[in-house]
Parts: sequence; C-alpha cells; structure tokens
Amino acid sequence: MTSEVSNRPPAAPAPGPLAGVRVVELAGIGPGPFAAMLLADLGADVVRVDRPAGPGLGIDPAHDVTNRNKRSVLVDLKTAAGPGTVLDLAARADILIEGYRPGVAERLGVGPRACLDRNPRLVYGRMTGWGQHGPLAATAGHDIGYVAVTGALALTGAAGVPPAAPANLLGDYAGGSLYLVTGVLAALHHARAHGQGQVVDAAIVDGTAHLTAMIHGMRAAGVWQDRRGGNLLDGGAPFYGVYETADGAHMAVGALEQRFYDEFAALLGLSAQEAGLRADPARWGELRAAITARFRTGTREQWTAVFDGTDACVAPVLSLAEAPDHPHLAARGTFTEAAGTRQPAPAPRFSATPTAVRRPPARPGAHTAAVAGDWDVPALLDSPAP
Repeated sequence: MTSEVSNRPPAAPAPGPLAGVRVVELAGIGPGPFAAMLLADLGADVVRVDRPAGPGLGIDPAHDVTNRNKRSVLVDLKTAAGPGTVLDLAARADILIEGYRPGVAERLGVGPRACLDRNPRLVYGRMTGWGQHGPLAATAGHDIGYVAVTGALALTGAAGVPPAAPANLLGDYAGGSLYLVTGVLAALHHARAHGQGQVVDAAIVDGTAHLTAMIHGMRAAGVWQDRRGGNLLDGGAPFYGVYETADGAHMAVGALEQRFYDEFAALLGLSAQEAGLRADPARWGELRAAITARFRTGTREQWTAVFDGTDACVAPVLSLAEAPDHPHLAARGTFTEAAGTRQPAPAPRFSATPTAVRRPPARPGAHTAAVAGDWDVPALLDSPAP
C-alpha cells in the first residue's frame, strides 16, 4: 500500500470563528463601531454603511482602529433610494447594528420592523446609552453620565475628592459594546437554531449596572460600604492601591491574599512591625504611610526590577505608549502594528480559528463596488462616490 503526498499548499486557517457571518453596521461613533470591530476581528464580514458626510472621530480615517477589518460602502439614507439599499443589505445579513437615538432608524425607513420583514432571521442590534424606553431614552448623553447614574462612577478615585472619569472604557465599551456583542451572538445562536431573528436592546446603563453585580452582592452581605475609598477593592486597603515612586511615576499594588502580601512586604522592605499593621484596619493609615515612604526611595524602574517575576502582585503603571513594550505583553503579541499604527491585537485567542488584523481601517465608501458584487446588491453602485 502506498501513500501519495499532495503538492498542494496547506489550507490557510479560517479567519476567525465568525467567518461566514455577515454584519451590517450603520455608521456611528463610540460603542457601536467598537462592537462591530470586535465582530470583524473575530472573522465576520462587517460592512459599514457610511453616509456621504458621516460621523467620525475627527481624526484621519487611516488611524481609526475601530474601523479595522471592515469594509465600507456609502449610502445616503435621506435619498429615496437609500433605505431600500440598506434593506437589500439587511436581507443578506445575519446581524445589523445601529446606534441611533430611539425612533431615528424607524424614521429613516431601516428600523427593526422593516428589516425583519425583509429577513425574519436577522438579529437587529441597537446600541444606545439610555436604552429604547424610559424617561431619558430620547435625551442625549455620554459615557460619564451613563456610568454616573449606575453607581459605577462613584467607585472610582480617592476618598475626599470627586470621582475620577475612567476615559470612556467603563460605559461605552465595557457596559455597551461588549454587552451588545454578547447579545447579538446569543441571538444569532437562537436564530440559527430556530429560524427566528429578534431585536437586541443594548443600553450602556444596563450593561454598566450589570458589571457591578459582585459589588451589590458584597454590599448586601455587609462587606462593602457605599462610600469611595473605604473598601477592599477601591483603594481603601493600603495593600490594594497605587503609590508614587521617586521619579514621579507609579506602582500598582494588589497584594490581597496574605501569602502574596507577605512576599510584597518583604520585598518592599517593611519591618515586621510595619507589615503586621495589616491585621488592624484602625491602623491602616500608618501602614499606608510606611508603604508610601518605601516606594519613594526608588524609581519605577528600580521597583519593577525588585518585584519582577514574584508573586507579590505589584506592577508598574505604564502609559499607552509604554504598554506595548512591556516584556510580557510583547512576548504574547498583545499589541500589533498594522497599516503603520501600533494597536491592540484582536482578543481573545482561538486555537483552531485564529484571528488577525486582516484589513486596515475602512475608508468611507472604499469597498462599495466589491460589496455590491459579493453581497449581490447592485443598488450600491448607484450610491454617491466617496
């Protein structure tokens, strides 16, 4: 018995676990585009429907990382033909994402009813701050307001000063984008099993509130005080916080468990008496002062070397520019460079269907002709030129 060796090259790995899934993204800013980017990173064919003078971040589109791995077409929804073109796309899609205020998509003729009439299996994802109903649903808002009313903003920052705004990561992306992606993928699973599409109402206030579930449980159990800087995980404990170094930089300490704290205290150089102050919360102020004084005796680089590779749970606080060069992140390829921009690599990772940055950020309208052919939507060819 003989065997034949094929001369054909090995098959290329599938471009992510969502290969074959089609997504229509109605252009917006913030959490909607980020959610669509995540789906695109996972391998979905994401077509962003840009307007002739559409929304943007005010930066060169070539650097708008949230539009990577996508394709873009131009459609003017305010023309007579525009809504029909989008409905043609929706008829061929698995998922549609929009981030308008409630009622806007309906007025434009591309709301859930119109889209589901064309494609009953469609998952229609709606991304808003306040949700589709409620007293504030029709009002404007931004991340900081959404996280404020959920109680999440009150958790950030030191006691005695105003809460610190955590960029727009907590509301827009954690409470918004990630919940939208979870929702549309769950609904897609249902649609494929039962042939029934549906609307996913992803509100940033809902998702951000959901993120605080553990804290609410701790509060109910009586182990969390409803005040900032008085708890184990909000900087109230001196062994879980941030300290300044001699060069004005900072180190983050998370030595919660006793065995990790013991290693931390020894490496920092605390005396046995100072380290023992952990056991008496009434004297945590003294312990904080001792830790503060010790960190100020060395630079961030020096302390990083002291704690490197240990179980003391201490890490340097790095800037966005510094983070990609951290040895662990560099070894894992946590960041990548594509189209001249250093950026976070797709996450999470998959053993059988690896992900990658396959396309640079989509320039508005750059793929209109290609999508018209691939998706069999010839009406796109009548769209305005980019």
